[in-house]
Amino acid sequence: MATIAAIIASTHHPFYFRTSQLPPDEQPPFAPEWIRKVEQFRETLTVARPDLLVLVGSDHFHQLWLDNMPQFLVGNAPVYDANWYNEEREFALPKMKMVGNTDLSRHLLRSGLDDGFDLAFSNELRLDHSVTCPIITLRPQNDLPVVPIYTNIFAPPLPQPSRFVALGAALRRWVESWESDLRVAIIGTGHLSLELGGPLQFGPHGPSPEFDAQAVDWIANSKISEALQGVSLESLALPGNATHGFMDFLLMMGAVGESVRADYVDTYDLFHTMEAYFTWYPKEVPL
Repeated sequence: MATIAAIIASTHHPFYFRTSQLPPDEQPPFAPEWIRKVEQFRETLTVARPDLLVLVGSDHFHQLWLDNMPQFLVGNAPVYDANWYNEEREFALPKMKMVGNTDLSRHLLRSGLDDGFDLAFSNELRLDHSVTCPIITLRPQNDLPVVPIYTNIFAPPLPQPSRFVALGAALRRWVESWESDLRVAIIGTGHLSLELGGPLQFGPHGPSPEFDAQAVDWIANSKISEALQGVSLESLALPGNATHGFMDFLLMMGAVGESVRADYVDTYDLFHTMEAYFTWYPKEVPL
């Protein structure tokens, strides 16, 4: 059976790539420490020695739109084109190609259907920065096959927070039941408090430092029950209009399990948003 070598959760800031590519004398003051933190975080994946990556993110209305919005979608393609024109223009993200693994994709889809999740799929999925940013930060050589999973955190009606937790727990079961000798890392990216296009965007810190501090504690210690008691679809709109991305962190917590302390935790306040990085290593799996 497949082995889960690491479970990793982080934010996905689209400006990291451009910032990290600037000459030192042109970088903003916050860049050197940001780069140092990302490179240190990267090592937590490297030491896990993964053969394959499952990438959980959310399409930013690039390929998925209101005419047909799946709640949970699994990519089922042998290769994925990645990043869209506006991401190249606004964030200077590079065009990318990522190799898929359709054997695992089909296994996840079959397992989901048999386990009560009517998962959508796409055989022609183009990926955006929610899943390319963790490649840029964690595996910049882009040399491993991937299986992308998209969740709906933008277009109401949204799944309940508890459904994200349930999917995370199920995803771990499905990967571990896959008849393969590969080491799989599950990587998910979401948001802490975040405002897009509203009055709270681009402030001196994230829109809600109070929510961010609470969320980091919930995630770092996988306090699933406490988090589910503390958030709802309605309350997640209060710290910032895009804070529903926290539910992708809940999904990763579901994959980890209740009350499991992360082996690696780090944060960085980037004046308008809080960056956060978490890694867990299953105790029964040798590094």
